[in-house]
Amino acid sequence: MTQTENHIVIDARPATIYALAARTEQWPSILPHYRFVRVLKAQGNSRIVEMGAWRGRIPIRWIAEQKNDPERLHVAFRHIRGWTKGMEVEWLLEPCEGGTRVRIQHRLSFAFPVAQEWLGEHVVTRGFIRPVADKTLACMKRIAESRECTASA
Repeated sequence: MTQTENHIVIDARPATIYALAARTEQWPSILPHYRFVRVLKAQGNSRIVEMGAWRGRIPIRWIAEQKNDPERLHVAFRHIRGWTKGMEVEWLLEPCEGGTRVRIQHRLSFAFPVAQEWLGEHVVTRGFIRPVADKTLACMKRIAESRECTASA
Protein backbone atom coordinates (compact mmCIF):
# COMPACT_ATOMS: atom_id res chain seq x y z
CA MET A 1 0.00 0.00 0.00
CA THR A 2 1.23 3.47 -0.87
CA GLN A 3 0.48 6.21 1.66
CA THR A 4 1.25 9.89 1.51
CA GLU A 5 0.31 13.02 3.40
CA ASN A 6 0.37 16.67 2.43
CA HIS A 7 -0.06 19.25 5.19
CA ILE A 8 -0.11 22.96 5.85
CA VAL A 9 -1.02 25.32 8.69
CA ILE A 10 -3.77 27.76 7.77
CA ASP A 11 -4.52 30.83 9.89
CA ALA A 12 -8.26 30.15 9.90
CA ARG A 13 -10.80 28.24 11.94
CA PRO A 14 -11.39 24.55 11.15
CA ALA A 15 -15.03 25.34 10.24
CA THR A 16 -13.91 27.80 7.56
CA ILE A 17 -11.60 25.24 5.99
CA TYR A 18 -14.17 22.47 6.26
CA ALA A 19 -16.73 24.61 4.41
CA LEU A 20 -14.29 25.09 1.54
CA ALA A 21 -13.19 21.45 1.42
CA ALA A 22 -16.70 19.95 1.66
CA ARG A 23 -18.18 21.97 -1.22
CA THR A 24 -16.21 20.28 -3.99
CA GLU A 25 -18.65 21.51 -6.64
CA GLN A 26 -17.19 24.99 -6.03
CA TRP A 27 -13.56 23.92 -6.36
CA PRO A 28 -13.20 24.84 -10.06
CA SER A 29 -14.13 28.46 -9.25
CA ILE A 30 -11.60 28.72 -6.38
CA LEU A 31 -8.87 26.24 -7.35
CA PRO A 32 -7.39 27.09 -10.76
CA HIS A 33 -5.96 23.60 -11.31
CA TYR A 34 -9.43 21.99 -11.08
CA ARG A 35 -11.11 21.69 -14.49
CA PHE A 36 -14.51 20.52 -13.24
CA VAL A 37 -16.40 18.84 -10.41
CA ARG A 38 -19.79 17.34 -11.17
CA VAL A 39 -22.08 15.97 -8.48
CA LEU A 40 -23.51 12.83 -10.07
CA LYS A 41 -25.57 11.71 -7.08
CA ALA A 42 -26.26 13.19 -3.66
CA GLN A 43 -27.93 11.75 -0.59
CA GLY A 44 -27.51 13.52 2.73
CA ASN A 45 -23.83 14.03 3.48
CA SER A 46 -22.74 11.45 0.88
CA ARG A 47 -22.39 11.96 -2.81
CA ILE A 48 -20.73 10.70 -5.93
CA VAL A 49 -18.55 13.29 -7.66
CA GLU A 50 -16.72 13.28 -10.96
CA MET A 51 -13.60 15.41 -10.67
CA GLY A 52 -11.07 16.69 -13.18
CA ALA A 53 -7.86 18.56 -12.52
CA TRP A 54 -4.63 19.54 -14.24
CA ARG A 55 -1.25 18.10 -13.30
CA GLY A 56 0.85 20.57 -15.21
CA ARG A 57 -0.44 20.15 -18.76
CA ILE A 58 -1.78 16.66 -18.15
CA PRO A 59 -5.55 16.41 -17.61
CA ILE A 60 -6.56 13.89 -14.95
CA ARG A 61 -10.02 12.76 -13.86
CA TRP A 62 -11.68 10.34 -11.48
CA ILE A 63 -14.99 9.52 -9.84
CA ALA A 64 -15.19 9.33 -6.06
CA GLU A 65 -17.65 8.76 -3.29
CA GLN A 66 -17.45 11.79 -0.99
CA LYS A 67 -18.60 11.74 2.62
CA ASN A 68 -18.87 14.98 4.56
CA ASP A 69 -19.12 14.88 8.33
CA PRO A 70 -20.07 18.38 9.56
CA GLU A 71 -19.98 17.24 13.22
CA ARG A 72 -16.36 16.10 13.05
CA LEU A 73 -15.39 18.62 10.32
CA HIS A 74 -14.12 15.69 8.27
CA VAL A 75 -14.19 15.09 4.51
CA ALA A 76 -13.40 11.66 3.05
CA PHE A 77 -13.24 10.33 -0.50
CA ARG A 78 -13.04 6.82 -1.92
CA HIS A 79 -12.14 6.72 -5.60
CA ILE A 80 -14.53 4.37 -7.38
CA ARG A 81 -13.46 4.90 -11.02
CA GLY A 82 -10.34 6.03 -12.77
CA TRP A 83 -6.70 4.97 -12.56
CA THR A 84 -6.77 5.63 -8.78
CA LYS A 85 -9.76 3.35 -8.17
CA GLY A 86 -9.73 2.20 -4.55
CA MET A 87 -7.73 5.16 -3.25
CA GLU A 88 -8.94 6.61 0.04
CA VAL A 89 -8.44 10.29 0.81
CA GLU A 90 -9.10 12.13 4.07
CA TRP A 91 -9.05 15.81 4.99
CA LEU A 92 -8.05 16.07 8.65
CA LEU A 93 -8.39 19.41 10.44
CA GLU A 94 -6.71 19.97 13.80
CA PRO A 95 -6.60 23.26 15.73
CA CYS A 96 -2.99 24.26 16.42
CA GLU A 97 -0.88 27.29 17.21
CA GLY A 98 -1.29 29.63 14.28
CA GLY A 99 -4.68 28.30 13.20
CA THR A 100 -5.50 24.86 11.83
CA ARG A 101 -3.20 22.08 10.67
CA VAL A 102 -4.75 20.69 7.50
CA ARG A 103 -3.63 17.25 6.43
CA ILE A 104 -4.68 15.44 3.28
CA GLN A 105 -3.93 11.73 3.54
CA HIS A 106 -3.97 9.42 0.52
CA ARG A 107 -3.91 5.62 0.73
CA LEU A 108 -3.71 3.55 -2.45
CA SER A 109 -3.32 -0.15 -3.06
CA PHE A 110 -2.23 0.09 -6.66
CA ALA A 111 -3.86 -2.63 -8.76
CA PHE A 112 -0.78 -3.39 -10.89
CA PRO A 113 0.51 -6.89 -10.12
CA VAL A 114 4.12 -5.97 -10.96
CA ALA A 115 6.11 -3.19 -9.28
CA GLN A 116 3.06 -1.81 -7.49
CA GLU A 117 5.06 -0.17 -4.68
CA TRP A 118 7.45 1.52 -7.12
CA LEU A 119 4.61 2.66 -9.41
CA GLY A 120 2.52 3.81 -6.46
CA GLU A 121 5.34 5.91 -4.98
CA HIS A 122 7.25 7.19 -8.01
CA VAL A 123 4.51 7.58 -10.60
CA VAL A 124 1.22 8.11 -8.77
CA THR A 125 2.34 9.75 -5.52
CA ARG A 126 5.29 11.86 -6.68
CA GLY A 127 3.95 12.48 -10.16
CA PHE A 128 0.34 13.30 -9.43
CA ILE A 129 -0.97 13.15 -5.86
CA ARG A 130 1.60 15.35 -4.11
CA PRO A 131 1.71 18.12 -6.74
CA VAL A 132 -2.09 18.38 -7.00
CA ALA A 133 -2.64 18.22 -3.22
CA ASP A 134 0.12 20.81 -2.62
CA LYS A 135 -1.59 23.22 -5.04
CA THR A 136 -4.94 22.53 -3.43
CA LEU A 137 -3.62 23.30 0.06
CA ALA A 138 -1.79 26.45 -1.06
CA CYS A 139 -4.96 27.79 -2.69
CA MET A 140 -7.12 26.81 0.29
CA LYS A 141 -4.68 28.65 2.58
CA ARG A 142 -4.90 31.83 0.52
CA ILE A 143 -8.69 31.68 0.31
CA ALA A 144 -9.38 30.65 3.93
CA GLU A 145 -7.04 33.25 5.38
CA SER A 146 -8.62 36.01 3.28
CA ARG A 147 -12.12 34.85 4.32
CA GLU A 148 -11.13 34.82 7.98
CA CYS A 149 -9.88 38.41 7.64
CA THR A 150 -13.15 39.40 5.99
CA ALA A 151 -15.29 37.54 8.56
CA SER A 152 -13.51 39.06 11.55
CA ALA A 153 -13.53 42.62 10.21
